[in-house]
Amino acid sequence: MRLKPLARLIPAALLFACAAVHAEETQLEAVTVTATRSGGVAGETPQKITVITREEIEHQLAINSEPSQVLGNLIPSYSPSRQKLSNAGETFRGRNALYMIDGVPQSNPLRDGKREGYTVDLSMVERIEIIHGASAEQGLGATGGIINFVTRRPRGGDLRQHAGVSVTAPTENDYDGLGYKLDYRVEGSRGNWDFLAGLSYQTRGLYYDADGKAIGVDNTQGDTMDSKSYDALFKLGYWFDDNQNLTLSINRFELKGNNDYVNVPGDASEGIPATSRRGTVGGDAPKNEALTSSLSYTHAKLAGNEIGVQLYSQRFRALFGGGTETAFQDPRIAPRGTLFDQSQNESEKLGAKFTVKRDGLLDNRLMLTGGFDVLQDKTRQRLVDTDRDWVPETRFRNFAPFVQAELRPFQRLKLQGGVRREFAELDVDTFQTVWSTNRAGGVTVQGGNPTFEETLYNAGFVFEATDWAQVFANYSEGFGMPDVGRVLRAISTAGQSVNNFLDLQPIVTDNREAGFRLKRGPFDFELSYFESDSDLGSRLVSVGGVYQVRREKTEINGIEASAGWKINADHRLQASYAQVNGRSDTDGDGKVDTDLDGANISPDRLTLRWSARWSDKIDSHVQGSYFFDRRFDDRRLDFSGYSLVDASMTYRLPVGRLTAGVENLFNKDYVTYYSQTLAANEATRDERYFKGRGRTVTVGYQVDF
Repeated sequence: MRLKPLARLIPAALLFACAAVHAEETQLEAVTVTATRSGGVAGETPQKITVITREEIEHQLAINSEPSQVLGNLIPSYSPSRQKLSNAGETFRGRNALYMIDGVPQSNPLRDGKREGYTVDLSMVERIEIIHGASAEQGLGATGGIINFVTRRPRGGDLRQHAGVSVTAPTENDYDGLGYKLDYRVEGSRGNWDFLAGLSYQTRGLYYDADGKAIGVDNTQGDTMDSKSYDALFKLGYWFDDNQNLTLSINRFELKGNNDYVNVPGDASEGIPATSRRGTVGGDAPKNEALTSSLSYTHAKLAGNEIGVQLYSQRFRALFGGGTETAFQDPRIAPRGTLFDQSQNESEKLGAKFTVKRDGLLDNRLMLTGGFDVLQDKTRQRLVDTDRDWVPETRFRNFAPFVQAELRPFQRLKLQGGVRREFAELDVDTFQTVWSTNRAGGVTVQGGNPTFEETLYNAGFVFEATDWAQVFANYSEGFGMPDVGRVLRAISTAGQSVNNFLDLQPIVTDNREAGFRLKRGPFDFELSYFESDSDLGSRLVSVGGVYQVRREKTEINGIEASAGWKINADHRLQASYAQVNGRSDTDGDGKVDTDLDGANISPDRLTLRWSARWSDKIDSHVQGSYFFDRRFDDRRLDFSGYSLVDASMTYRLPVGRLTAGVENLFNKDYVTYYSQTLAANEATRDERYFKGRGRTVTVGYQVDF
């Protein structure tokens, strides 16, 4: 661990800790985290958990409505947003996060197109639950942590409605940077029934940098600028009695580009960014489509047990931009260099989760939680214009029983531990790779159904040293798959079989963490140190403009710290800091030897936030982030840090409320972290050498009635 950024943190840590000792005790409202199967309470678990509240989401939406930007603003160990539709290079503690909506997985590890960050509009989200570090609680994919978007629930009672409108524009250019958003929601209850329906629609204009120049559009991986999206959420619930509930939830999200602009490459070696110009783009515009459905039943008191059953499905389509890339060529269809095509990732999930929890055992000292999960995931990647399979249909079936225990041997000590057994099967039929894999008509790959069994453990404790101070430690394991699709589509040697191909082995990540928490009077503070190791990790490497997977031993460590000071009833200051370091074994000798680059590791970051209520009518929020310089073994990847400041204000009118937000308040001119750390020999580096957004203003109006 590099000590210089850590040294900056220590004085602040001591200041907050000492101040907390002299403050009066206060009680904070407990928040149950549904992303934990046992219903852990935020601030009382061995593993670090963050809950982003609706109030915090509202602060961010007044400034920027993109989920990756919101996560980047509020989670210091989450990589800075690329400000694109693709979230390739956006990691959580240096590894992949499992994205979920109400517990339904959104991530697509079998063909990881890095689009799972855009499957819901934040207008539909009540809170965001974040489990830091590897976790097997929700199954496949959480090697870096879990990000669970919890959608709004009907509040019951009389009919309630909400309507909102906002307009966004850069301050440095004209009308083609304009965007607007509309959202509407209705909810209520009648008898034993309750319901909620919501709809949002958003258009985004062209993004501009601090100099008023158009930012380069990513015509291939997809972009959020020059796009439109909508989200429709519907929930219907029935209460059998006060303890039993059945809820149907359906969320349909789509984001699609307009294809009005083409990329104008810059010159990264000269510091000249890519820009955009109006033009015609071949094929259909990149887009995301996601349909998430679930039917959930809960019973709070069934023979002394709490029961939860969830049946779910998720249908996902991610279309990428087209072109005449080498990978698409086949002289049997068209002369080399002339064949236009574009790819689409297609994934369909069916799953079920069963959970039973019993508390009050051993004289109210023991709580047991058990159950099982079932998942079937069918994924493929098609070349849509020529109807070819670039990645064949890959079927993943998973059954996983688990048990979790929480024991309080005495009042101030809580012990937690659990075990989860993964039974997984991967099924791939015999297939032919596309012609370009070896320029000889492709190769035949023998199908197979390799199976994997993994036993995953977690154990930890929370010790309440005083009524206002906790010490905690945790060990947990996460289970994931490498990007199977990338591996399969790249096979170029005849005679390979899916059954014995090494790169299909699963990723098991060990996460160790220790820290302490303080909550006293107006102060709260949390500091944790973590290590995350994988003997057979998965590292992204860019080859000719396409990310490929390298299976290598990886070791990651870092620190996370957060502090809050409620100055009075109307003002609150918050600070957070994260440092993440990682190395991998690139020569196969069993020892890590090379820094993980910016596609895998986030920069060290310090974030400050100030929320204030000036009167019954006026609220304000100011936030600033400083990204520290970062040096890599390959000096061509070095990162020059920058600082950004955002601000927003809410004014309550006699009817409704008016909001105004400014992103990049001081119009900082900068090149994004992703673009700065893109490999110097990257074939598309000049096309993806993007600046970040300049000062952008959003004005909105919301009314509840």
